[in-house]
Amino acid sequence: MKIDNILENIDEIGDNHVSSSAENPLRKDAFEKTDEEKIAIIQQDVHNILKTLGLDLEDDSLKGTPLRVAKMFVNESFAGLHPKRKPKASVFQNNYKYGEMLVEKNITVYSTCEHHLLPIVGRAHVAYISNGTVVGLSKMNRIVDYYAKRPQVQERLTMQIVAELQKALGTDDVACVIDAKHLCVNSRGIRDIESSTVTSEFGGKFKDKNIKREFLDYINMDTEF
Repeated sequence: MKIDNILENIDEIGDNHVSSSAENPLRKDAFEKTDEEKIAIIQQDVHNILKTLGLDLEDDSLKGTPLRVAKMFVNESFAGLHPKRKPKASVFQNNYKYGEMLVEKNITVYSTCEHHLLPIVGRAHVAYISNGTVVGLSKMNRIVDYYAKRPQVQERLTMQIVAELQKALGTDDVACVIDAKHLCVNSRGIRDIESSTVTSEFGGKFKDKNIKREFLDYINMDTEF
């Protein structure tokens, strides 16, 4: 099914798919501990979880798991929580006077559902219309990845990507559509392996139905190399 058709027929999203804020709910002391301190604490917590489940943590296959998980949480899966890892969105003057829409589509999304800590895997499609500045193409991918590397809900992720690019480019004319599978739906609960979730955020000129249609048509183009 085409993405624009899916967007027009969304009735409900996920399993208890609620969010309290457009920002990730962080405590004021979220960054007082160093990464090393966080890893040590999480390592012990994971050890306790696995031990409680009855696993033998002296087994060669399991003895390194608590540390591996702790490092993964801090340095990879949830690395986007820390502002020090925020990518610098290098912008440049639009000296070649390109005045049409720029679309970066099929950006890989790896995130984590904040309700069950299970993976969200999909694609993001991002576009903007320059008002005098442009951003490096890879920075669009990096912005998506930065906000994805958190315990997330897909709606918030979509809005955060648009807001960050609007701020960097100094324009409201930014849009994002994400189509992703949630393993909290696919692998547990209803266990529906076919369903995916589509979210969108349209700013500025992208609220115009003709501009929105152009963007969705670009997304639906087949790209093969």
